[in-house]
Amino acid sequence: MADYDVFNGDADGICALLQLRLAEPRESELVSGVKRDINLLRRVQANAGDRVTVLDISMDKNRADLHRILDAGAEVFYVDHHFAGEVPASAALKSMINEAPDVCTSLLVNHYLRGAYATWGVVGTFGDNLVKSALGMAKNLDLSVAQLNSLESLGVYINYNGYGSTVEDLHFDPVALYQLASRYSSPLDFIADESDSFNRLEAGYQQDLSFALEAEAVVSNDAVAVIALPDEPWARRVGGVFGNQLANQNPDRGHAVLTTKDNGNYLVSVRAPLNNKTGAAALCRQFPTGGGREAAAGINDLPADKLDQFIDIFTKAYQ
Repeated sequence: MADYDVFNGDADGICALLQLRLAEPRESELVSGVKRDINLLRRVQANAGDRVTVLDISMDKNRADLHRILDAGAEVFYVDHHFAGEVPASAALKSMINEAPDVCTSLLVNHYLRGAYATWGVVGTFGDNLVKSALGMAKNLDLSVAQLNSLESLGVYINYNGYGSTVEDLHFDPVALYQLASRYSSPLDFIADESDSFNRLEAGYQQDLSFALEAEAVVSNDAVAVIALPDEPWARRVGGVFGNQLANQNPDRGHAVLTTKDNGNYLVSVRAPLNNKTGAAALCRQFPTGGGREAAAGINDLPADKLDQFIDIFTKAYQ
């Protein structure tokens, strides 16, 4: 029997798995990648009797491989908050899917484990920019303001680390970052003991964000803002968390961050207004490589000749 842990390379995916494996230790093959690499089940060749845990990747985007794995006789535990579509009816599939805009995978796993490792759940939820949900989870944890701020920073930095076109763009391979963090039952101990790694993420985040703040807006009004970033590693790393920061600063406005790709197309990160966290996934799914969730979504490869169409649809969605 083999075990596979398949998880998104962002803060939510990593922190969801940290909680699970701290509570239920298991030697497994780890399958992850950059945040936008969500078709991860294609890399799993499971057989009868194998166990596959899937965290924070869209079931809709992995449907064919999920059926393949179930048909092979493996058991699957699937936890996610992105658009799922129809959930397969199989006795071998146990799923926890909740697409509500204030829910993330770390939060779902925290509920499943009855708060056993809630501090890691708080980190993942902060990382997914669900600040109110993270604060709600933290209210019974007896954390000081300084500790809570540290957990929020760690969540943002781990999330930032997941963005990039390839693992080579990142400061840490998500699998390696998970393995490093898995030594610690508390993220506060991780921050204290792995200060070099924490400082590396923090410095990278601050530098990349400073570049992004100098970018000019393609569109900017009370309803929406569209920001264009160049084809550079720093831009690929910071695009998603930059979108989160813009959303936090302007909660009534929708935001789209466009990062130019080497093929001339665009990587797109969309953030619905925080005061109207709806429609981002449906908007992005209108384009072939789009997907996500109600509050935050993206398009992996928006053709350059579709840019005006995207901006028009995006603007109309949040006017």
